[in-house]
Amino acid sequence: MVAVNEKILVVDDEPDICLIYKLFLISFGYEVVTAHDINSAMAAVAEHEFGLIFIDISLGGDSGIDLLRRIRHQGVDAYVIIITGYPDLESAQEALRFGAFDYLSKPVTQETLHRLAKKALDHKSLRDEKERYRRNLEAIFRSVTDGIITVDRQGNILAMNQQAQKLCGIHPDKVGRPMDGSTNHCAHGCAPTLHSVLQDNAETFKEQLTCRLRDGKDQIVGLHASPLLDEGGRSVGAVMVVRDETRMAALERDLKERRRFHGIIGRGPAMQSLYSLVENLATVETTVLITGESGTGKELVAEAIHYHGNRSNGPLVKVNCAALPDTLLESELFGHVRGAFTGALRDKKGRFQLADKGTLFLDEIGDISPNMQTRLLRVLQEKSFERVGDSRTTRVDVRVIAATNQDLRAKIARNQFREDLYYRLKVVEVRLPPLRERRSDIPILCEHFIERFNRKFEKSIRGISDKVLKEFMELSWPGNIRELEHVLEYAFVVCRKAWIDREDLPPEYRNRETGTAAIAPVASPEREMILKTLQKAGGIKSRAARMLGFSRSTMYRKLRELNIVDEEGELG
Repeated sequence: MVAVNEKILVVDDEPDICLIYKLFLISFGYEVVTAHDINSAMAAVAEHEFGLIFIDISLGGDSGIDLLRRIRHQGVDAYVIIITGYPDLESAQEALRFGAFDYLSKPVTQETLHRLAKKALDHKSLRDEKERYRRNLEAIFRSVTDGIITVDRQGNILAMNQQAQKLCGIHPDKVGRPMDGSTNHCAHGCAPTLHSVLQDNAETFKEQLTCRLRDGKDQIVGLHASPLLDEGGRSVGAVMVVRDETRMAALERDLKERRRFHGIIGRGPAMQSLYSLVENLATVETTVLITGESGTGKELVAEAIHYHGNRSNGPLVKVNCAALPDTLLESELFGHVRGAFTGALRDKKGRFQLADKGTLFLDEIGDISPNMQTRLLRVLQEKSFERVGDSRTTRVDVRVIAATNQDLRAKIARNQFREDLYYRLKVVEVRLPPLRERRSDIPILCEHFIERFNRKFEKSIRGISDKVLKEFMELSWPGNIRELEHVLEYAFVVCRKAWIDREDLPPEYRNRETGTAAIAPVASPEREMILKTLQKAGGIKSRAARMLGFSRSTMYRKLRELNIVDEEGELG
């Protein structure tokens, strides 16, 4: 409600009318000042701060519209209601064009005057309150050292603070345009995060994302994106907070104490070496083969190489080669023309074309067929290919990063993988250590997942108990980081305390005997391959090692790691 001491100015060239209006309004508790011409009205405006002004459209030889125009020119914030004895459409339109709140026809009754005064002052009070909130928010946004950007459901920028303009290089006139097309300041690495929030309507967090700036320097940022909800809880967009972590990341790199790198978590010697290798590979145009067991983070390494390198402004296109049959994979990689096969209703670009000037990540490369291996070898050698059903050659500029959890040397020995393709892919190999070889990273990985799941499940779990941590440090983790993540996610669902304890773990972990170093092994392609080779070798490990291309020490290490040998030394 409006306070009764709101001041109202009444402007009319007839003193009697001014007096009547004044008496009407005073009876409702308002403070009223009167004026009879433009000059006295402007003098009153200069002396007092009015919430509402009633202006008669005829002021002797002048027009009330002229007074309205001068009031607006002076920046007076009061609401204005024009009063006229001879209403016409043209004058009403002109009054509204200059910002009049309403247009009132004579004769004016006490009830009408009160109703319009209350309506105008209530409206002004609400507007002023919203303006105060807006100014307070702007002051908060200006004082925050993080960048804040809001987008609508289509990814168009709604608003941003000055720090976001500085960090992301977005000019204020880009408001209303797509986030990922509003700057050439960096590689738009934040776009997938925003799109994920808009699609899944779930909070997302990215730590130490690398932005390649126009001057060639790297900017390390942390991203926290959440759905933007209306009063009814419906998603109307997303809000993203961008934090500059460049100096901290540089300090950790110099001290060889980095805990994370572009979403990869770990601070042990193996991970420090990995971070340095990825940084070196990022700026070198060469094919990379990432090897490691399932769940070790091969896709994260591919992302780090791309977004940290010279192609970061180009697309990063991912293909899971194991997820598609050979016929579909060919069309997916190289595209097809209309009519190339049943169901090919239109031309389609393949992933190689979509990745032009960027990076193509071929995951599970060890599962592609001999025919696809031949085609892929040609593309890597000649940088060209033909779409399915097309005789024309298409040339592309693509960097290929491949990944596998299989032993490609063993597959070569069994004539299941082309040796020339292997060496073409393996210009540089990045081997990701399994979690059991980097146990010192388990505590900070637990911290990372606990922080993430606290946000996801809206809980305040402080960590895992010392007993659970001790057991985690003893496990072999055949599923690696992915397995650890799933175990902790299960624990978050069932935990009702501040600390995760043994009873919160999945049954297969909770029920194992204390002191055992591993749970029952999880089936993996590598384990199945070694078991089959051992059977062919009649259980003779040295013969199986030769068949697989392993040294004796490597063979025995893998037998222990994959829990293939039992306590008596026989095959498991």
